[in-house]
Amino acid sequence: MESMIIFDIFGWIGMVLVLAAYLLLSLGKIKNGLSYQLLNLLAATFMAIGVFPKNAWFSFVLQVVWGVIAIVAIAKIKTKKKSK
Repeated sequence: MESMIIFDIFGWIGMVLVLAAYLLLSLGKIKNGLSYQLLNLLAATFMAIGVFPKNAWFSFVLQVVWGVIAIVAIAKIKTKKKSK
């Protein structure tokens, strides 16, 4: 039972991170850049950890895809900065 609480905490942290990223982007506090994508990657990772033991595969796959999208975006940002 205690291990499930730990996974729930990971899920809640992920949820807060994704909402924080969206709020900051929507309010113009951050741009769709490295900070935003790192927040998305962290959020997806934490939420995937949170749902994995619950066999919520649709949510787990969503988080994995969300994380891959963030990784691709981060790679593009890094590549763009190196070429400047």
